Amino acid sequence: MPVFTVTGDIDPFLHVSMQKGEIIYCESDAMVMMEDPLDLTGSVQGGIMQAAMRRFTNGESFFQQKIEAKRGGGDCLLSPTSPGGIQVLDVGAIQYNLSDGAYMAATSNVQVTAKMQNIGNALFAGTGGFFIGQTSGSGQVAVGGFGSLFTIDVTLGKEVVVDNGHVVAWDSALNYKIAASTSGSQGLIGNLVNSVTSGEGVVLRFSGAGKVLLCSRNKDSFLAWLATKMKR
Repeated sequence: MPVFTVTGDIDPFLHVSMQKGEIIYCESDAMVMMEDPLDLTGSVQGGIMQAAMRRFTNGESFFQQKIEAKRGGGDCLLSPTSPGGIQVLDVGAIQYNLSDGAYMAATSNVQVTAKMQNIGNALFAGTGGFFIGQTSGSGQVAVGGFGSLFTIDVTLGKEVVVDNGHVVAWDSALNYKIAASTSGSQGLIGNLVNSVTSGEGVVLRFSGAGKVLLCSRNKDSFLAWLATKMKR
């Protein structure tokens, strides 16, 4: 299996070491450097319908990059679209849900498909709407997030509340619901008012047992700040 290694402290690269015959898939424009025995082509992973759903619901590229060690082993460097950390997740016994724009690269036996949320979660979602990404298969997937990344463990009987804009990925076995406030006891109108006055906005309430990967920068706030800077 290709070896994924995160290298660099600030805005790191994903270093991938491949043996002959191995394949990885990654987001469009992710490839920075690759050695001569590797070949890069465009690929519609999972078929046209899945590619279209990922493109229009999760913000991923329609065509992904397929890197294949066709003529021998070699190394390549990949970079994420967002300025921030990279985390490599083991997929198989544990599958993950991915927030918008988190997916970066995966080994060939891992699929990332668009999963429909229930209507309650979809109505309160930020940019995810009715769909989020979900992994399947066995291997590794690399994800990225704005700023530094941190993993928290959710344990049985102890609910964890996370700002929606800081969530990168989470164990698909976890229960989650999207709410308009960090307080669960004020009713819908009270929660909406509290969201406006506290500045927290939409939050995710996780329960069960599993891991949640967070980023230090709120992606929505960062993109709004970046758009303001570009106008100047």
